[in-house]
Amino acid sequence: MDTSSDSSAKGVQSKRRTLLGAAGALTLSALAAPAIVRAQSVPIRIGYWPVAAGLPFYAAVEAGYFKEAGLDVQPIKFAGAQQVMEAMLSGRADGSANGTGAGNLAIGEIAQPGLFKIFATNPSNAQYVLDEFLVPKDSTIKSIAELKGKKVASGPGIQNVTLAKTVLERAGATGATVTELPIGQHVAALAAGQVDAVYTLEPTGTVGRMNNTTRVLEAGVIAKYILGNPMAPWHGGAAALTSDFINKHPAEARKYIAAYTRGIELIRKTPDKARPYLKGYTAIEGSLTNEVPLASYMLYNEFKASDIAYFQKFYDLFVDKGIFASRVVVDNLLYKG
Repeated sequence: MDTSSDSSAKGVQSKRRTLLGAAGALTLSALAAPAIVRAQSVPIRIGYWPVAAGLPFYAAVEAGYFKEAGLDVQPIKFAGAQQVMEAMLSGRADGSANGTGAGNLAIGEIAQPGLFKIFATNPSNAQYVLDEFLVPKDSTIKSIAELKGKKVASGPGIQNVTLAKTVLERAGATGATVTELPIGQHVAALAAGQVDAVYTLEPTGTVGRMNNTTRVLEAGVIAKYILGNPMAPWHGGAAALTSDFINKHPAEARKYIAAYTRGIELIRKTPDKARPYLKGYTAIEGSLTNEVPLASYMLYNEFKASDIAYFQKFYDLFVDKGIFASRVVVDNLLYKG
């Protein structure tokens, strides 16, 4: 009998039992141990510029709606709507907040078809004021027509400039010159006499009125002069997500839109609770937040045929003016859920 061979076999079996025991212990240990690696939330980079129409976004951030949905939303401030669109186009932003010029977004769509989907707009008119012409408080000018040959400033970007020029033209203010100026400088430019009037967006009119330096010459001008009806909805600003983000992160996109909708519902139901969230995002501070006229909001599933028609009329202006190289079909841009 070969005792050395038998001893060797027993040694192998002993080692095998030891290894199996260790493996089993490791397996049980792994099962018992808490999960250390957690799924990382996807950052959602949203571009905005400091106008009152962005309030649903500001509210959703500050009231914690996005956090409650488990989302990592990162607000990115830009000086103008055109820069928001460029950031989306270059992949530096995943979407836009309300108040971002819908015309600016359309230019991104022309450059890169299918770039984004709009899930909410902020229609304004004579009742829900966003757009307005301002003049110095003591100006003798009483109508837009009297701006003939005058110096007028508009917000930055092709949408603001085109609309300002078109309103002046249709109101009979021939020969007026329009220059771009950051919206935060509009009140100061009027007070200093650098320009005779500005085409601007809220909260600029409220700031000028409250500090007693400017007055509203006419509000809701786009609905009246561009759409032909003072009460027509001008879908001048839009909240959107890039199609790339929606396709890659469909669950997060749905959660984001749901949380954003909570911001809109807050404004609709309890506007006084929403107004304070203008602070830090716009030029409005403190008690002034109670004075800002609020825009209306329309979600993608609330659009009627008439709303799309007015939206399309707005876009078609840019085709007529040679700004858009091709016609942009509004219905194709709306988020379908």
